Amino acid sequence: MGNLGRRFCRIGCMGWLATLLALGCTEEGGARPPEAEPKTATPIKHLVVIFGENISFDHYFATYPKAENRPNEPSFTAERATPSPNNLLTPLDPTNGFVPLDAVDLLHENPNLSAANAPDAANPVRLGPSEAKTADMGHDYTPEQRAAHAGAMDLFPKNVGSSAPPPESAALTALGRGLVMAYYDGNTVSAIWQYAQNFALNDNSWSTTFGPSTPGAINLISGQTNGVDATTTTPDVVTPDGNGGYTLIGDPDPFGDDCSSQSQVSFQGRNIGDLLNEEGIRWGWFQGGFDREVTNADGSTGCGRLSGASQADYVPHHEPFQYYASTANPTHARPSSVSAIGSTFADDRVSRDPANHQYDSHDFFDALSAGNFPAVSYLKAPAFQDGHAGYSNPLDEQDFIVEVVSAVQASKDWDSTAIILAYDDSDGWYDHQAPPIVNPSNGEDDALNGDGLCNQGAQQTGPAPSAPLLGADGKPALGRCGYGTRLPLLVISPWSRKNFVDHTLTDQTSISRFIEDNWLGGKRIQPGGSFDTIAGSLENMFECPDERGDFPHCTER
Repeated sequence: MGNLGRRFCRIGCMGWLATLLALGCTEEGGARPPEAEPKTATPIKHLVVIFGENISFDHYFATYPKAENRPNEPSFTAERATPSPNNLLTPLDPTNGFVPLDAVDLLHENPNLSAANAPDAANPVRLGPSEAKTADMGHDYTPEQRAAHAGAMDLFPKNVGSSAPPPESAALTALGRGLVMAYYDGNTVSAIWQYAQNFALNDNSWSTTFGPSTPGAINLISGQTNGVDATTTTPDVVTPDGNGGYTLIGDPDPFGDDCSSQSQVSFQGRNIGDLLNEEGIRWGWFQGGFDREVTNADGSTGCGRLSGASQADYVPHHEPFQYYASTANPTHARPSSVSAIGSTFADDRVSRDPANHQYDSHDFFDALSAGNFPAVSYLKAPAFQDGHAGYSNPLDEQDFIVEVVSAVQASKDWDSTAIILAYDDSDGWYDHQAPPIVNPSNGEDDALNGDGLCNQGAQQTGPAPSAPLLGADGKPALGRCGYGTRLPLLVISPWSRKNFVDHTLTDQTSISRFIEDNWLGGKRIQPGGSFDTIAGSLENMFECPDERGDFPHCTER
């Protein structure tokens, strides 16, 4: 495999348009100093998780692999025999082996045309590159459940729609709250569609629970949004868990982070970083804007570094490890050296490194260039490039994704690396597929199947469980109903299947499961409580190149 080149160009007065110009498919510091590169269960020695913001599956893949290819837009033509995922153009039935649903026209006769959404009832609407900037939709725990409406998926404009996109656009403003039905195709998300063409895409991956960014980020690293210390928070970001405690459902900042400015919480329990530290595996969370010593071109610095028009580069409630005392770096202390990035220890292997595995995104590129590639790296772009509607857009998001992928592919470790492109939540953007409920809840903020009830969905693996997973205190906890909304998931690797659509049921904690199975011998964060205990595997997205059985699933076929 060679490098997968990605470039972007400015086209006329339409701003940055993402277009793919060239394609060629051609250790560890922790609780104890490591003695050698850790053993892995697969050929993957380095995992990079690019964790984007606020995209539903249909928002980016509604018509994949067919793009409209309008004049003056970057064109996209799929390879022959490209498989079609479960999307608006080719809806499939995941409750019945993903057979096609005949006589269903979700583009022109969508259930969200229902009068219940009046005056904002709408069919899905395509956005082009010149319409990349839009308003942020509603995406809170309860409204998302009401939009899904017991699996009818027909009340999105009413419950999570928003209007008045920035900058002002008469065409988009005319949609009103029906803007929530919008989607992009390969003429705008060109690079992402090309990655799907050349690597593996999953069309059955979900937010672990309903809700916005912070629950998604916490689920990514711990699978456990219960156990909130809510001493400095407001009621709207937590919900009673039925045991006298609280479950997170909103977006408070991490308690004690020097850049936190709103309602704050911390978490009990453990996260994947704790498990990696125990085994001496090098890892890090790398987030744009975290380094307060940098001064941006406009002179902004500290917590207020600003690269975009309206949002500081560093968003505290997007940094999940800051919520746990064991993995937090509240002062944003800098690593003692580039060679110490990823390690619990400084270069002397005795002193603890002050960064505690929390870094700026530029530290990832510095470490990679220095040949100091951590085993597990989580990347969060600076806000203007994270994809979040309202202050970011798909074009700027792809700039960051392409920069990361290209840098990793050019490194000496590409042949043993997997890059995962995943998201924290859907932003409320319409997705047609009803979720399977793998963890029920009948809390005061639940509403999927009626007020105070979230217990039944489009089940894929048998009936929904009757009892919730255990909370941080070991008792069944309310407020964690899931799966929530369907999200894009791609695996980019020399080992991933090419031009492949995987239907395996997965969620955000499937990423933790892969880390646990690959580096930690299958250890789980909280057996019986964390979602990684029940998560589906990512392994079907990887290729079996020969009969050696490089991945466990290869020998099981």
